[in-house]
Amino acid sequence: MSWKCKLHGRVWKLGGNVDTDQIFPGYAMAAPADKFKDYALAGSEIPDFAGRVQAGDIIVAGENFGCGSSREQAPVALKAAGVGLVIAKSFARIFRRNAINIGLPVLVCDLEQQVENGQEIEVDLVAAEVTICARGEKIRATILAANVLQTLEAGGLIAKVRKQLKIS
Repeated sequence: MSWKCKLHGRVWKLGGNVDTDQIFPGYAMAAPADKFKDYALAGSEIPDFAGRVQAGDIIVAGENFGCGSSREQAPVALKAAGVGLVIAKSFARIFRRNAINIGLPVLVCDLEQQVENGQEIEVDLVAAEVTICARGEKIRATILAANVLQTLEAGGLIAKVRKQLKIS
């Protein structure tokens, strides 16, 4: 697997306080893991997201993304649906950690008011820089810690530990 520290994608804009019930509704908890992608954002203002998202698309949200329960299936569903990155003004700590642990990049940046749905952006995760393609505007994000970048590069925490222990 090759890690992409530079991402390009289409924006899906959400507001603040998007909780894990909106990201992955409770009724979907009984679904088999290979169907999680079908329920991504089913409880949100974009209930048909799973059928419309394209690989590499980027969610841009306001404050407190992933609040609510510690439902680890929420970031799994987003990643399985093809989401390449979630950018938010802030994240619930457990959602952020769960996302990084499964290899879904998350970036703190107050971008919600500066982009529109469908707009294309480019993101350099190492430099923590977002470029709004249509106008070439560059916006700084919060730099990701070295251990976070290493975990994302490995494809998640389990893959990182396996690599460190040289386990296949």
